[in-house]
Amino acid sequence: MADWNPALYSRFEDERTRPARDLLARVPLQSAGLAYDLGCGPGNSTELLVERFPGADVVGTDNSEAMVDAARQRVPQARFLLGDIAGWRPERPPQLIYANASLQWVPAHETLLPQLLDVLAPGGVLAVQMPDNRDEPTHRLMREVAALPEFAEAIGDYTRLRTELLGLNGYYDLLAPRAASVDVWRTAYQHPLASAGAIVDWVSSTGLGPFIRPLSPQLSPPY
Repeated sequence: MADWNPALYSRFEDERTRPARDLLARVPLQSAGLAYDLGCGPGNSTELLVERFPGADVVGTDNSEAMVDAARQRVPQARFLLGDIAGWRPERPPQLIYANASLQWVPAHETLLPQLLDVLAPGGVLAVQMPDNRDEPTHRLMREVAALPEFAEAIGDYTRLRTELLGLNGYYDLLAPRAASVDVWRTAYQHPLASAGAIVDWVSSTGLGPFIRPLSPQLSPPY
């Protein structure tokens, strides 16, 4: 897996888009002149922004060329840019910065989130959703397998593959002194899947990807 796989990601699109839709429902904006979708993936979340804010300049960004190509085909009404969130700066202050299931891949949240707040237009909104699933069986097993001798050399220090989240209280304490209001919540989604193989398919297009990419063809699953 040299890059993110849009087709594999979209295999579970309804389930993946549900948190994005729930996040957008909490955005208290009637209109937006400029809205950014950071880590837009194949465009399913960007499509929601276009539908919510017709006439807005909606810009999606992603560090995966495959994802950006897929998003451009899916949402021709929006603009898409290739780039990393860590070094991202807007062309002008946006009314909305929206990041669904992307900031967990970006380090240093203590500085990243205040920087995102600082580039918003007055009255703008920063809307972020991050999977808090590190302690779920799938993700515990990823780390256990990564530590096995046959995988450890190729994968290396797996703790670097995903940012440690600050928790509800940590994010509230970080943002409350800097924002007019802060709304932080945690939701547990249940997604029944058909088989253990379907669970592997689910995580292979997201959390398992960074574990798989360093592996040789002999050790990698057939994706």
